[in-house]
Amino acid sequence: MKNQYDVIIVGAGPGGIFCAYELMEKRRDLKVLMIEKGRSIEKRNCPKRVTNRCVGCNPCAITTGFAGAGAFSDGKLSLSPDVGGNLPDILGYDETLQLIGESDSIYLKFGADEKVYGIDKQNEIREIRRKAINANLKLIECPIRHLGTEEGYRIYSSLQTHLEQQGVTLMFNTMVNEIIIEDGFATGVITDKGETFYGNEIISAVGREGAEWFCKVCEDQGIETRVGTVDVGVRVEVRDEVMQFLNENLYEAKLVYHTPTFDDKVRTFCTNPSGEVASEYYENGLAVVNGHAYKSKDHKTNNTNFALLVSKNFTKPFHTPIEYGKQIAQLSNMLCGGRILVQTYGDFKRGRRTTEERLCRNNLIPTLKDAVPGDLSLVFPHRIMVDIVEMIEALDKVTPGIAADETLMYGVEVKFYSNKVVVNKDFETSIQGLRAIGDGAGVTRGLQQASANGISVARSILTKMEQENR
Repeated sequence: MKNQYDVIIVGAGPGGIFCAYELMEKRRDLKVLMIEKGRSIEKRNCPKRVTNRCVGCNPCAITTGFAGAGAFSDGKLSLSPDVGGNLPDILGYDETLQLIGESDSIYLKFGADEKVYGIDKQNEIREIRRKAINANLKLIECPIRHLGTEEGYRIYSSLQTHLEQQGVTLMFNTMVNEIIIEDGFATGVITDKGETFYGNEIISAVGREGAEWFCKVCEDQGIETRVGTVDVGVRVEVRDEVMQFLNENLYEAKLVYHTPTFDDKVRTFCTNPSGEVASEYYENGLAVVNGHAYKSKDHKTNNTNFALLVSKNFTKPFHTPIEYGKQIAQLSNMLCGGRILVQTYGDFKRGRRTTEERLCRNNLIPTLKDAVPGDLSLVFPHRIMVDIVEMIEALDKVTPGIAADETLMYGVEVKFYSNKVVVNKDFETSIQGLRAIGDGAGVTRGLQQASANGISVARSILTKMEQENR
């Protein structure tokens, strides 16, 4: 049958890419179809990088397309199972560590920088840990391999070419509207172009941008899910000098805090030394903030940015974590014409709106040029604001200067991976023949674990095929 495949992968992010890679490495005879609603990587060009203003590409070139949001991210690979997802809970710590090592070797094969941060300079790291302990912060040690925004793009370009040469069918600019379920089995997909494709194995490998779509699929088809954690907060920007000791010795310092007032968990995430704050646009033009850093010295800035994310877990009857995050982001968008809001920490503490005039007094020049000065207190609930202040004051004890009045806070940063699909160790959902992996399934929260997840599910499929052929 022309439209019959052995495996159909929905989504071309790292999870889907590494799944297809592993399948074809072991079985070149397999028919594998990868469907992606965005563009191929060579056609992913964001006009905002020239115009400094979003023109509303649909779908967004930054969040969708081959390699997903990872193609234009800072490209940090976390080499510890303690960071980036829930794979250890599903597969066990040792197996996750092994898979991370194997996915890392593939990145190296395709040209990733061999340098790893956070494995040497133990005396300096001990000093950082000592300061963190004194501030009631927990330092999570995690070796980091930094691809860089432009190098990540090149590596994923090579991976796309490799998959095409291996015989994977890549279908771009195509949205999967429906997963076909017959008598409790997933048998195929229907696209927005009216085409139907059948597969023996269907894998949902959508990323954060596709999380809401897959949540709706789960709701419609009765696929078992759990309400996940809501991660919402701000992106902080400071001069490089403020973060220099942490940047030079860890590249990304992963620090976790439980706030004294509410005992809420707040963590640092996605640090970008000499990087840029950036906007991401989701469905219906929803703007959220992110950050990245280039490898090339020609694209370095004088600023470091990182996210502060407050993690909230809700109880029944709450069941829409993604919608909760969207509502907060929409409030911010409403106040600043669909763009990103920026406020100095001094104004944030004093409860007043940042103005253009006060922003211009700063030593610190915002790297997100179209950010709108405003007041985050009109966006965030009081509890989240208190959490952010207490976290920044704690961080100031580790790296003085973080709590300076001129420190910039951009809002809103929110991570759309809060819908947790219930899967077994083979990543099978409650619907037979349908597996769920990656950030969009709430299984992972980053490039490396998503990549490792792809390898794992590919091997599970190959093992099943071998058993069926005996």
